[in-house]
Amino acid sequence: MSDHITEYQGSATMDKITSLAKRRGFVFQSSEIYGGQNGAWDYGPLGVELKNRIARNWWKEMTQLHDDIVGLDAAILMHPRTWEASGHVENFTDPLVDCRKCKTRFRADQIPPENLAAKKCPDCGGDLTDTRKFNLMFKTHIGAVEDEAGIIYLRPETAQGIYVNYKNIIQSNRMKIPFGIAQIGKAFRNEIVTKNFIFRTCEFEQMEMQFFVKPGTDVEWFNEWKKRRWAYYEKLGVRMDSLRWHQHGPDELAHYAKDAYDIEYLFPMGWKELEGVHNRSNYDLTRHTQYSGKDLQYIDQENNNERYIPFIIETSAGLTRTLLMLLCDAYDEEKVISEKNSGGAEGNTGGETSHGTGGSADDWRTVLHFHPAVAPVTVAVLPLMKKDGLAELAQDIRSGLKEDFATDYDQAGAIGRRYRRQDEAGTPFCVTVDYESKENGTVTLRFRDSMEQIRVHKDELAARLYQEIKAYKRIK
Repeated sequence: MSDHITEYQGSATMDKITSLAKRRGFVFQSSEIYGGQNGAWDYGPLGVELKNRIARNWWKEMTQLHDDIVGLDAAILMHPRTWEASGHVENFTDPLVDCRKCKTRFRADQIPPENLAAKKCPDCGGDLTDTRKFNLMFKTHIGAVEDEAGIIYLRPETAQGIYVNYKNIIQSNRMKIPFGIAQIGKAFRNEIVTKNFIFRTCEFEQMEMQFFVKPGTDVEWFNEWKKRRWAYYEKLGVRMDSLRWHQHGPDELAHYAKDAYDIEYLFPMGWKELEGVHNRSNYDLTRHTQYSGKDLQYIDQENNNERYIPFIIETSAGLTRTLLMLLCDAYDEEKVISEKNSGGAEGNTGGETSHGTGGSADDWRTVLHFHPAVAPVTVAVLPLMKKDGLAELAQDIRSGLKEDFATDYDQAGAIGRRYRRQDEAGTPFCVTVDYESKENGTVTLRFRDSMEQIRVHKDELAARLYQEIKAYKRIK
């Protein structure tokens, strides 16, 4: 009798996600042995693999699949005038208030208006300070002397590194408008309040693409990039009913933006921004022209050397925020009905051999339904027993898969418990090596989502995995 799922526990909570992330080595609190550093997190063995795969998948989507987009890796430290031109020195602020009694710090725009008007703390009722502006950029000093002349900033966004290099890329790579520049990199913001695990942090990574277009074509390209970015999440296997568009109203629109939409995801704490698609007009390049004294006009040699400052369509997503979204979206708790198994083999549909869970007649499993393209481990190889040469055969099979897939190996405990561990890590495929494998070279290929098990010859395993990954569709 095969395992099958009869019911689902429900959606993830932030407590469950945080617990799983630490337990399985996705995310740890930074400097935890010293009490932790607020707003900073470390990514463990599974977390860094997931993060790297998200980044590679995004990079492929933006550059490999688009002939008109190239990549860049700009420095974190930039000339201070960059941030004057961009408006960050003047405008990159949050309104800040403190409670004189409980010492809690708040963003003034995130507490009830009646409390702000009465200067009354929403937590303890104590007196609030006057509202003051708080610049979100981290300052440091460069050079031997710590004076005003040596002030430099940790970049609060990666986009400006693209803008100041746009002319270099046109000249070195013979780019013609419309074209884009993609970048993944660290950014830093001295957030007043960091909360909701890794959702809002002081140190994070952005995945941004700036698309340069001719003025007058910007609305068309803006709508086109909205479609493309929405389609990207469908390819990732995200539950699309947990995504929605939010248009920025007049009070939300940034000083540089002509129009702006956010893709929001229904996180455990509610609808929150996942990615922004913005029409930044020609604000950025115009400002950098003024502040640098360099001519940043585009010269259209195919149209009588027409000159203009390009408009920019921006797509900006947080890498670590995307990781949190995928953890939440993939998480499930499923009630599994299975026949008790003492360690032997049992038949499943189609007459192929499968191994039981080794668990109770009905139990719950925690599972992460990652798309195989981003799963930290693609395939785990599990010998049914450690003895009789099964472990050695399993290691040989794993070695043959390592070149093409992220693999894991586990020989500790009952096979059912090992399946459960891989389910919790989000591993889409498990390969079990048993005595039949020694006889005829076939192994059991087990699918995470459906828990279906089939026999595949070990020599055909890699091809079958490629086929399954390419055809992957989320069941639920």
